[in-house]
Amino acid sequence: MSLKVKLMDDFKKSMKEKDVVKKRTITLVRGDIKQKEVDTREELNDEQILDIIAKQVKQRRDSIEEFKKGDRQDLVEESQLEIAVLMGYHPEQLSEEEVRKVVLSVIEEVGATSPKDIGKVMPQVIAKTKGKADGKMISKLVKEMLNK
Repeated sequence: MSLKVKLMDDFKKSMKEKDVVKKRTITLVRGDIKQKEVDTREELNDEQILDIIAKQVKQRRDSIEEFKKGDRQDLVEESQLEIAVLMGYHPEQLSEEEVRKVVLSVIEEVGATSPKDIGKVMPQVIAKTKGKADGKMISKLVKEMLNK
């Protein structure tokens, strides 16, 4: 089943169950998918849809930080619920240790030795962990390992 079909099925299910958060979250994702399809004039595949979902997760995580600064716990909780809905469509996330192994292998492959080589390492690590690891964690691990 394609991700687009799964989103539609979950949308219908959330309407029947009166799950407002899930319905609203899926509506936003479907809106972004439709906008991208109109802009590019082609139907998106599952990988492109996962990119949209990842972008929305990142936006919500950034929003949570701002809501915490503004002492808006209600919005923090709402964003966390939305992230939980979105993460249901993501593949299983890699642990920090698994990402660390990928970073090490890429560093060895490209022969990176200093922080100047971050530009060589990051794109390859991101490609190998596409959708399975958070970009902030990847960045932190790459910097940490190249600064040794």
